[in-house]
Parts: sequence; C-alpha cells; structure tokens
Amino acid sequence: MAKAGKNKGGKTKSSRGWSAANTVAAIAAAAVAKQILTQLWRASTGKRPPANPAHPDVEMREAVAWAVLSGTAIGVARMLASRRAADYYRRSYGHLPAGMERDDA
Repeated sequence: MAKAGKNKGGKTKSSRGWSAANTVAAIAAAAVAKQILTQLWRASTGKRPPANPAHPDVEMREAVAWAVLSGTAIGVARMLASRRAADYYRRSYGHLPAGMERDDA
C-alpha cells in the first residue's frame, strides 16, 4: 500500500492525484460521449446537432431533445468515469478517496 505524504496545504499526494485523475477522467469521458452522441444525432436526423440550443431559430423540439440527450449522456459518462477512477484509487491505496463515502441514507 502506498504511503501518502502531506504538502504545505495539508493535502496528501494521493488526494491531489485523485483530484487530477478524476478531473481528467471526467473531461475525457464527456468529450467521448459528446462525439458519440453527435454521430448518433447525425445518423438519426441527417443534420448536425444544434450548436446553441437556446438560439431562437432552433426548433424547440430539437433544442429540448438535444439538451436532454446530451445532458444525460455526458452526465452518465462522467459518473462512470469517476466510478472507474475511484475503483482504481481503492485498488491502489486500499481505501476510497475522501468524499467518496457510501450514501446509505
């Protein structure tokens, strides 16, 4: 099991590493999800997804559909990436990172 040293701010190397790894994983997952969703949108509608769904020239149905689909897909991808990163952290350090306590409420 790896020992974690503390820096001047009191954060351990492992917690800084967790923050960085989780952020990178979430950003990468969101980017991949958006690429896949854009391809699926093009295949199903024959056109590009709206660049700005809030623009008044975008049909309401199209704007809402894109907002719901992209928000859901990106949110799920980020959650899955964070879970994978947390699992890797647990296997590396023997415990979950701070803030990842179980929610049994």
